[in-house]
Amino acid sequence: MLVDSHCHLDFPDLAEDLDEVVARAHRAGIGHMVTICTHVTRFERVLATARRFDTVDCTVGIHPHEAGTEPETSAETLVAMADDPKVIGFGETGLDFFYEHSPRAAQERSFREHIRAARVADLPVVVHTREADDDTVRILQDEARAGAFPGLIHCFSSGLDLAEKALELGFMISISGIVTFKKAEALRETVRAVPLDRLLVETDAPYLAPVPKRGKRNEPAFTALTAAVVAEVKGVTPDELATATTDNFYRLFTKARRPAAAAAAE
Repeated sequence: MLVDSHCHLDFPDLAEDLDEVVARAHRAGIGHMVTICTHVTRFERVLATARRFDTVDCTVGIHPHEAGTEPETSAETLVAMADDPKVIGFGETGLDFFYEHSPRAAQERSFREHIRAARVADLPVVVHTREADDDTVRILQDEARAGAFPGLIHCFSSGLDLAEKALELGFMISISGIVTFKKAEALRETVRAVPLDRLLVETDAPYLAPVPKRGKRNEPAFTALTAAVVAEVKGVTPDELATATTDNFYRLFTKARRPAAAAAAE
């Protein structure tokens, strides 16, 4: 079994045939999916999507792109929204200085509130970082001094330095379809260096479809294509990679429960 640790099943790109999207994922061996919240104002839609399927959970949070337009949301509010059994983490949050759709100060303020929620609830924070590695590390290290919190860097596309600093904080590293791209050798080198027990896999669907589906709509079933490349890079079998990344997922997302069929198979 594989877990797609990060997708957006509530997005319109997937909503029109969502039942079949989830069914295709199951047929491809994807036993669990996490649909990620990007707008706190759309959280109820995200939660409703998770509730439709036994094999789907969700997060609650505000994407850094939306930090300047979504309501300022406190850690206490995020924790209260995560009370539902289907909500297993916070985010995605973080910093994006590539597009700068939101002011940097708003992004940092929102990021810190998500981290504080993760610390209070002991649930992972899902971190997005683009062209902001130094500030991401600064905030993570600063917040860690106030107390540990679980988390991961999602859709990892940075260098080894960020990976090492995240690992020092106890974070996991989630790998998307970018690892399959021809020009992504630097990322593959980083994947080689990250311990197997700290890796997750994801799609970020409907974005970033892996080779040979690149350019098409991404969906959770394609997690298997990314996982195959990660297994090759790590020098392990696909089954070993699946077992490791799935175990890592449930070790990090402690509120998530293995689907009944997968648990029975074990």
